[in-house]
Amino acid sequence: MNHLSLRLPTLLVATHLLCAAATAGEPLSVAADFEGASVRVLAIDQATRRIDCMPGGDPERGWPCWWYFRVDGITPGETITVRLRGSTATFGKPDGPPTKPLSSVWAMPTQATYSLDGKSWRHTAKGTKQDEWIAYTLKPNAASAFIAWGPPYTPTTAATFVEAMAKSSPHAKAGELCRSRENRAVPMLHVMEGDRPPQQRFGVWVQARQHAWESGSSWVAQGFGRWLLGDDADAAWLRQHAEIFLVPIMDIDNTATGNGGKDARPQDHNRDWSPQPHWNEVRAAQRMVGDLIDQGRMDLFVDLHNPAPGDPTFFYIMPDELLKQPMIGLRNRFLELAYGRISKIKPLMPMSNKPKITGVDYHPLWRQISANWVSMHGNPQTVSVCLETVWNHENSTTEGYRAVGAQLAAAVREYLGERPMKPWQ
Repeated sequence: MNHLSLRLPTLLVATHLLCAAATAGEPLSVAADFEGASVRVLAIDQATRRIDCMPGGDPERGWPCWWYFRVDGITPGETITVRLRGSTATFGKPDGPPTKPLSSVWAMPTQATYSLDGKSWRHTAKGTKQDEWIAYTLKPNAASAFIAWGPPYTPTTAATFVEAMAKSSPHAKAGELCRSRENRAVPMLHVMEGDRPPQQRFGVWVQARQHAWESGSSWVAQGFGRWLLGDDADAAWLRQHAEIFLVPIMDIDNTATGNGGKDARPQDHNRDWSPQPHWNEVRAAQRMVGDLIDQGRMDLFVDLHNPAPGDPTFFYIMPDELLKQPMIGLRNRFLELAYGRISKIKPLMPMSNKPKITGVDYHPLWRQISANWVSMHGNPQTVSVCLETVWNHENSTTEGYRAVGAQLAAAVREYLGERPMKPWQ
């Protein structure tokens, strides 16, 4: 046996390692030092190009189910894997001690969302589940890629949208609902067209994201605003006959910091509509909605959310026995019109025509849920509902969410078009 034969296995191993290193390129790394980001990295396997992680976030600031981060060091065109498990952090209701981890189903969409530029978002292939893990694979043609639970919608996204709408239309004004407890601006869009005074207009209030992890609801709000300020004759009618307030993000602080928001301590935003709200956003919204009620023109209030992972799109409403006519009939007519439009969106965004109830048996603080508070304090003609838009579906994309918002806005116009004008109009 010659010396070359003895060295051949060593040479082959060295060649293999060099080829593997050349194929892998830079080491994979994870960044989460930007607005809205949240992740806890458990391990990075450079050989298999796999990242193991779980949602980050402080359980004191809401359900730890939201995750959003950037992967760097990708060789363009290579396949990487993100393997996710549910958070092991314990949490509890705002008025109780931590008890157990959140069910992993809230953190595991069938398809994750990713982007190469942080602006345009698309779905990964369906994840593969094994035991407590789900694995998502993607093959980005870039050195970095953002990946998230769903399409992120940050405070900067909201501010940019509101300002862009105001610049594009003389009928819109970019403003602030308030400053948050952490001194962040809460963007708000205010829309009216023509010389009709506010007192002679229908009052419409649309808000999203009282739970920070429910990012799809903000995209629905954006779709509503885009339709409202578009060229459609129906949109112009709505601008001319109503005063519309649109808040794309209510829980601005938890959205900015990548926390879940739901059941945050000391109070969930959507359980905070009390005589003395804890959150600045709730206090400000409650005051402005109260002004519309005092003027006798709180006609339509819509609170936008995302539901449980297995749910379609649907409405939450108060039970009929806690309401009076004409409120019940008006609400049912609006639901009929909204369902008729949203259920026909192509591609399909599954929707149920059977609303769910937020009454006495729903939650101990049911009276402090925003839509319920508005119903109980509103005018006789007030319609106040919560729209939950499906998030765990192949069409739960930015385009799909915006389509829901556009059809919701069209339903608002159709509904108000059937209503008599104010007595003094």
